[in-house]
Amino acid sequence: MRILVVTSQFPIAGEPTRGRPILQTVRELAQLAEVRVLSPVARYPRWARPRSYLYQAPAPAETSRDIDVRFASYPALPMLSRPFNGWLCARALSEPARAFKPDVILSWWLYPDAFGALKVASKLGVPLVAGARGSDIRVRDAISRRLTAPVVRKADRLLVVSADLGRLAVRDYGADPSRIRVIANGCDAGTFHLRDRADARRQCGISDESELVLYVGRLVAEKGLRELIEAMQELRRSRPRAELVLVGDGPMRGELASRAADPDCGLRLVGAQPATQVAQWMAACNLLALPSYSEGHPNVLVEALACGRPVVSTPVGGVPEVVDESCALLVAPRDQRALAVALAATLEREWDEQALSQRFSRGWDAVAKETFTACQEARIGYRTNRM
Repeated sequence: MRILVVTSQFPIAGEPTRGRPILQTVRELAQLAEVRVLSPVARYPRWARPRSYLYQAPAPAETSRDIDVRFASYPALPMLSRPFNGWLCARALSEPARAFKPDVILSWWLYPDAFGALKVASKLGVPLVAGARGSDIRVRDAISRRLTAPVVRKADRLLVVSADLGRLAVRDYGADPSRIRVIANGCDAGTFHLRDRADARRQCGISDESELVLYVGRLVAEKGLRELIEAMQELRRSRPRAELVLVGDGPMRGELASRAADPDCGLRLVGAQPATQVAQWMAACNLLALPSYSEGHPNVLVEALACGRPVVSTPVGGVPEVVDESCALLVAPRDQRALAVALAATLEREWDEQALSQRFSRGWDAVAKETFTACQEARIGYRTNRM
């Protein structure tokens, strides 16, 4: 089977950690089928790039050199072109998709990626399997919801990373439950596993006495980063050895760098890191914090637990499907006071690192097999419906 993967959430040279779960799935999927990735890239004029958008030139990342990756760019303007981005994306995808002659188009990120892929799949007479990651289906504005709805309803299979997102697709978009497949993320046990904290701290330049709180992800407000920093300031009044390390990049980088310039803040930014270094930081930390406003199935929680580290997070989206009271403390989003209390309680508690590290054994090969099965189902169903 020839599977064309359409997604903008894929590593590029300037952002090698982008879409890491999708990369890991695609790498394993390529063992089961002939796979090509076609990544649509919005091309904004230099003077009109939105503040939430960090432009990176579309070029393959070193991490994906073993995968057939192509790029298709389309023109865009902030806000103004949003209602048309799906059609512009479809136009950019059309010829490269036709040249590949896919049996199935598999598209992660609902709008504009999967919207454009749906148009192309219809023209080519092949099924579309759409994948929702979280924020792409939890859209709030009316325009985006209206543009996302056709993909959710018309995809031959809709892949979601949590049961919570599946319920949302049915409730808010009228998706057919029989077409929804819940495929949770996996974890690379070869990279994320229990290891010696003291040794990891030496590698990361962290003192043995530090009470290290770690965040891994995009530097965006929706991840609760402002609340986390304020909670850490409150925590440091009673626990002056508490430190916060942020691993990742994003639009808040400048704001956070200004905060980190104050040596009394206890904040350190280390930028985006490869998976091996992320695992090193997880081994070095006392806990991982993810106080997001919304989530799909946050893989960073799975990876932290695989490293034997407890979690402080929020009970949003698929988070309660990943953690419970045996490995995490959950607090309401946007509540910095409750977050500070939870951080302190997690630092005080004795955790069974070995038990935490054994909670998950699901590899990316299992994710790929389930994804491949969904593609097969879509192909068979599409043929049957056309007979």
